[in-house]
Amino acid sequence: MMPATASDAAWRTAPAVVAVLDALAVGAGSAATRFVGGAVRDCLARRPVADIDLATQLSPVETMRRLAAAGLKVVPTGLAHGTVTAISEGRPFEITALREDVATDGRHAVVAFTDDWRADAARRDFTINAMSMDPGGQVFDYFGGQDDLAAGRVRFVGAADQRVAEDYLRILRFFRFHAWYGRGAPDAGGLAAIARGRDGLHRISGERVRAEILRLLAAPDPGVVLEAMAATGTLQAAVGLGDGDIAALLVVETAAQAAPDPLLRLAALAAGLDADGRRGLAGRMRLSNDEAETLAALAPPWTTLGRTAADWRQALHRDGAECFRRRALLAASVGETEVLAPRLAAAAAWTPLAMPLSGGDIVALGVAPGPAVGTLLAELEAEWRASDFKLDRAALLARAGGRVENDR
Repeated sequence: MMPATASDAAWRTAPAVVAVLDALAVGAGSAATRFVGGAVRDCLARRPVADIDLATQLSPVETMRRLAAAGLKVVPTGLAHGTVTAISEGRPFEITALREDVATDGRHAVVAFTDDWRADAARRDFTINAMSMDPGGQVFDYFGGQDDLAAGRVRFVGAADQRVAEDYLRILRFFRFHAWYGRGAPDAGGLAAIARGRDGLHRISGERVRAEILRLLAAPDPGVVLEAMAATGTLQAAVGLGDGDIAALLVVETAAQAAPDPLLRLAALAAGLDADGRRGLAGRMRLSNDEAETLAALAPPWTTLGRTAADWRQALHRDGAECFRRRALLAASVGETEVLAPRLAAAAAWTPLAMPLSGGDIVALGVAPGPAVGTLLAELEAEWRASDFKLDRAALLARAGGRVENDR
């Protein structure tokens, strides 16, 4: 195979990267170290390179020895699978020995170390993730990853059914990568294998499901992917979502120039779930408490914000600007498009309002501390809200004082 060459060298020649490469090269003899995975894929796609992972022909023990000898901090993050993490100038770099799978159970693998780069690439999930690059920028592509990347095609390495059965997480990764790197309909062979293997998704941890689904929903336009997931039964098998749709919401987001919002999109997909169903979804995805509360707050019906500025002030005070903004987008997705712009403007201009009185003010009027204080304060707060927040402190104190006198 004639290796191609990647011309963008800035990330490869950063001092932190060079320090790791130099450490591994000392006394290496015939051993080699290459960049692998996302760094190579994103470099070739002309996208920013973030996480930089490496693979090496060195054993994990030798890798750690050389890094330590060079004065770099080493963390044995996954020795059973040949992975260590080097810390260089405060940045982590995962370094993994070349491997072959000896046995798999649908989620994890027992591996044997090798010095064969092609064998290591053959165990990876997709062709666009199976490429490697040497420190000089030469790209080694054993399975057509560069062509697939250029064509916007996410394709399993080798037999799709085998790749799925080895690790069912690859089902969700297939859709996530297509959402970010694919164009058009997903690979038909991959979809067929996924439909056959979808029942294995129950073996994936909620934390992994959450990470994959939310990253997928953060893509600029995940509509086609979500349709394919629904058609293959993947959404139902993974998180219990069946016929939810975000097509209308995507149109609204584009018109409003709103940034992709994974939780907002998840709420649209979950529109058909009742309260128990949403709690079940939050549990399956291991959503944080804040995320679960957001999902609950974005439950339908969405057309309850009202049509006037006074209505919006009430909703903004009750729900906060961010929840109001999200509900305005959801309301527009079901038809209330004509009031979307003023609603978004109201949310952007909103300054939270504080009730002018406190319990201490009520006690100062002579009310003994206890339930009566809370009752009177709640009544006054309701009147303050009903006045469209126009009653000021003096007016509320006057009302409170009059009631205290009447009760004596």
